[in-house]
Amino acid sequence: MNQDAGTRFTVLVVDDTPDNLVLMSGLLKDRYRVKVANGGERALTIAATAPQPDIVLLDVMMPGLDGYEVCRRLKADPSTSGIPVVFLTARSDQADERRGLELGAVDYITKPISPPIVLARVNNHLQLKQANDLLRHHNASLESEVQRRTADLRASRDATIVAMASLAETRDNETGNHIRRTQHYVKVLAESLRDHPKFGRFLDPETIDLLHRSAPLHNIGKVGIPDSVLLKPGPLTAEEFEVMKTHTTIGYEAIKAAERVMEHNDLSFLSLAREIALTHHERWDGTGYPQGLKGDAIPLPGRLMAVADVYDALISERIYKPAFSHEVAVSEIVGAGGTHFDPDIVEAFVMIADRFQQIARSHAD
Repeated sequence: MNQDAGTRFTVLVVDDTPDNLVLMSGLLKDRYRVKVANGGERALTIAATAPQPDIVLLDVMMPGLDGYEVCRRLKADPSTSGIPVVFLTARSDQADERRGLELGAVDYITKPISPPIVLARVNNHLQLKQANDLLRHHNASLESEVQRRTADLRASRDATIVAMASLAETRDNETGNHIRRTQHYVKVLAESLRDHPKFGRFLDPETIDLLHRSAPLHNIGKVGIPDSVLLKPGPLTAEEFEVMKTHTTIGYEAIKAAERVMEHNDLSFLSLAREIALTHHERWDGTGYPQGLKGDAIPLPGRLMAVADVYDALISERIYKPAFSHEVAVSEIVGAGGTHFDPDIVEAFVMIADRFQQIARSHAD
């Protein structure tokens, strides 16, 4: 291996016999930087100290820590586990060789040594180590690049959601705090169901985070509702309510259109937003809208949002109704379990209702 003196590899020779250390140093010094240790403890100290050796030539039979124990400790320590170990020993039994290799050594050379064999094998293992180091460095660089691109994609995703939610806020007669409250309700409700046998497989941490970020788009379809209906300062007529219902399908189609425009990108994050926009007014008993879905046919994101949306509507003041207390809102939702809402989700809601109240207070209008 042709390297100048400033970049020569370092070889650590470990042997309790001084003559052997002199012999190995003389053999290696013209090609490599050589460090020596006359015992296992000293070898471990040198191996862990920068600049670390690039390879260790290790005697087996030594007082105190023998070579096998030194090798075991080197391989158990993450800071030294990557240093190749070659045993140099007078023990030639196959069982001894197998033991050394099982401990992580890369080679086993018997004494008395043949200088050409030692030099060739040291050179081969150093070349292999250099290649492995380059591969590890390359993999680390690739991983870093993947992490950077993933962060960029997530930032793009979040920017898309924020932009779309901001658009919805400009037309909605409900406040921006309603959007923030409901997204936090959805998150804590989903978290409370992570260990539920019915929902646990779906509600992994990444999906819960995505539900939290997607929830603000539940009413984005209201941008397509005429002002005369959307901003009416009183109860809607039956005809007007039918128009208002279409905000679910308008929102669904808008998000679906965004997915089509960016079809070559990973837009799975919009699939949850699309489901929430379309199904958050469906009811467990099948009397909701726009599709009249019933029970488990309603996607889980829509069922979660239904509880969050109704709770917030109950505790919020509207032109046509006063704000109800937290206790009344909880009672109303409990009473609608099995008709309006998934009863399993209502059961989870009851257990964390105080957290809904805390969120409401933290993001009050």
